[in-house]
Amino acid sequence: MTFWIFRRVLQALVVVLAMTLIVFLGLHAIGDPVEILLPPEASFEDRAKMISELGLDLPLHEQYVRFLAGLLQGNLGTSYVFNEPAAQLILSRLPATLELALAAVFLSVIIGLPLGLVAGRNPNSWLSKTIMRGSILGFSLPLFWVAILLILIFSVQLNWLPSTGRGDTVELFGTEWSFLTTDGLRHLILPAFSLALFNIAMVLRLTESGVREAYGSEYVKFARAKGISPRRILLTHVLKNVLIPVVTIVGLDIGNTIAFSVVTETIFAWPGVGKIIIDSISALDRPVIVAYLMMVVILFVCINMIVDIVYRILDPRMRLEEGH
Repeated sequence: MTFWIFRRVLQALVVVLAMTLIVFLGLHAIGDPVEILLPPEASFEDRAKMISELGLDLPLHEQYVRFLAGLLQGNLGTSYVFNEPAAQLILSRLPATLELALAAVFLSVIIGLPLGLVAGRNPNSWLSKTIMRGSILGFSLPLFWVAILLILIFSVQLNWLPSTGRGDTVELFGTEWSFLTTDGLRHLILPAFSLALFNIAMVLRLTESGVREAYGSEYVKFARAKGISPRRILLTHVLKNVLIPVVTIVGLDIGNTIAFSVVTETIFAWPGVGKIIIDSISALDRPVIVAYLMMVVILFVCINMIVDIVYRILDPRMRLEEGH
């Protein structure tokens, strides 16, 4: 197991290194930072000085080495628009995005998993059929439309929940969090549910399929023959096997939710990374774009590695294969 973890970490580092090269080459094909930073009437000397300061006069491979050195030191340049270190700017907004993404994933588990268990246990009942038909909405409805609809119903018509902002926050471990306050929770419900709807449907259908398959397996039939109660069979034998694919999907959903929370943050005016990255793309603010992309890459790689480790812990077959 230790050797496998070491090998997995090494693979993760190779992936991160490959992604740094892709990000570096991709951004060098987009725009010219000198044109952004200097006014059109700037002199040739000013342009030459700026090119030298940015290191754009160096060969491409030397620029890449400087880029890697800066990445290792946490220095990804200064934002052209906000005039702040790009990494610091992204990290200052990252807790809000993480809070929203984790809340959405949490909702997808506490809603999707029980509904999937109910639907899979009695697949021919009217309740199961209603649940499965309702899950189609999670895949079909566009995210932006769901967000607008939630605002119209719960904020405009019923006036139950706020539609913009993050609400009151409380500092914990040096970071501001809104889920620790009542007002913050009220601000979090609508954007988190909007972002979670697709994931709820995915977890629900995956759980339902796993439960139906598990109930037809030999170990469940043997447990029934021993006289074990249906409740214990479901929660002990079936659920443990269903969790194996669900953990994989939920783990990957964390990265996807963080990366694609831009639309939700924009609609609900959530003060996360989404608004900054949209402004940066519009202004071709390359340091901020690089910082955001590298943050997403590192998050995806780390989450995938954690999911692989948890998968091996949950599934004994993986450990047996490793022993062989």
